[in-house]
Amino acid sequence: MSDAPAPRPPLDPSRLLVPHGWRVEVEEATPSTNAAVAERARAGEEPGLVLVTEHQTAGRGRLDRVWETPPRSSLTFSVLLAPDVPPGSWSWLPLLTGYAVQAALADRLPDIALKWPNDVLVDSGAGAGRKVCGILVERIETDRGPMAVVGVGINVDQTLAELPVALATSVALETGEPVERTGLLGQVLGSIHGLQGLLDDTESLRRAYADVCVTLGATVDVHLPAGDVRRGEALDIDAGGALVVGTDEGTFTVAAGDVVHVRPA
Repeated sequence: MSDAPAPRPPLDPSRLLVPHGWRVEVEEATPSTNAAVAERARAGEEPGLVLVTEHQTAGRGRLDRVWETPPRSSLTFSVLLAPDVPPGSWSWLPLLTGYAVQAALADRLPDIALKWPNDVLVDSGAGAGRKVCGILVERIETDRGPMAVVGVGINVDQTLAELPVALATSVALETGEPVERTGLLGQVLGSIHGLQGLLDDTESLRRAYADVCVTLGATVDVHLPAGDVRRGEALDIDAGGALVVGTDEGTFTVAAGDVVHVRPA
């Protein structure tokens, strides 16, 4: 008996609920939706473009990690935005995106939570989170000013054997049910579109994000860009979206770095 997954239906653009002012294009295969959208932004593309691929073959995650998905098993897309907010609010865009994805999936996955800055996890407590979504937001300079390419990859229908790491999961694995990807895509896009206004009220966003962030209160190893690793307790999210970490030597803030939840012994 074969363990191969059942045939996966393609997305159906004719049934997709698209937020007002946004335009969705679906491609069969794309090396990287973020790279493709960034190129089009520099060439004059207007904000509101959503590029979805059924098979991303050379995607990048945070810290330039390579990321690829089996065809039609995920929701992999990038959105072109031009946030009309003060420069200090741009750092909140990755966190806002994670919060929007978490909100869109919460009715299906009651244990869904966020790991700072923007990983979406199914968390069963005791630090045993399983990643269901990754996000990469990139700022692009164009002739018309800065734009943001918001890249999202949600594991929807992967089997255990198809997941890239042991601590990953998919919506189908968690629910035990098939997932209709077209409807789910519309739900996620609607959430991202509808919650953009929180960039104008980052204190409300900070509180909402902190309520569903399982990093806070956890012991974490912070892998800094220079290669250093510092351990401490994640205490808070500051006004700029950075993580505040407490150690025996005092507190420090992390605006960029890889945070690993330290599991209890």
